[in-house]
Amino acid sequence: FLSLLHSISSGLSDTELSEMKFLCQNTIGKGKREAVRSGWELFSILMELRKISSDRLEFLRTLLQHIKRDDLVAQLEQFEEEEIHAPDDQPDAHEKPTAVICDNVGREWKKLMRELGMPEVKLDRIEAAHQFHLYEQLVQALREWQRWKGKEAKLADLIKALRSCNLNLVADMVEE
Repeated sequence: FLSLLHSISSGLSDTELSEMKFLCQNTIGKGKREAVRSGWELFSILMELRKISSDRLEFLRTLLQHIKRDDLVAQLEQFEEEEIHAPDDQPDAHEKPTAVICDNVGREWKKLMRELGMPEVKLDRIEAAHQFHLYEQLVQALREWQRWKGKEAKLADLIKALRSCNLNLVADMVEE
C-alpha cells in the first residue's frame, strides 16, 4: 500500500498536488494543508485522519478522478485487484515492521541503516532529499534498503540491526 502511495506521489505534478490539496479543504485544516509540499505528505495526513488506508481507497480514487489522472486511477485499481487475490489478506512482510521502526527509531536512523550495510552516499542522498522530515528519511532509507537487498531483505536482519544499535525495545515491538 505504501509503495502504491509513493508511486502515485511521484507521478503528481505541482499543479495536480495543488488541485488535490484544494479538494481536501473540507478534510484537512488550512495550516496543515498549506504545509504540504508533496503527495506523500498529503497521503500521510489522510492516513492519520483515516480517510485512506489499504482497504479504504475511495477517497483517493475520487481525488485522482477529479484531477483527471486516469493512469493513476488504473494503478489504484490494479492494487485493489492484487489485494483481493492476496493470500490470507496479510500485509506486506515489511509493511508493519517498517511502520513500527519509523514510529520509534527517530534520530538513530542512520546508525541503523549503517548496521544494515547501506552505503553512506545513499544515506546522505536520502537525508538531503528529505532534509527536515526525519520520519520520511527513515521511510525512504528502509525502502531503499529493501530495493537494494531485494529478496535478501529479511526481517531477521532488521531485528538483528536494531539490537546491534541497542534499540531492543523497538526490536521487541517488531518481533511482536
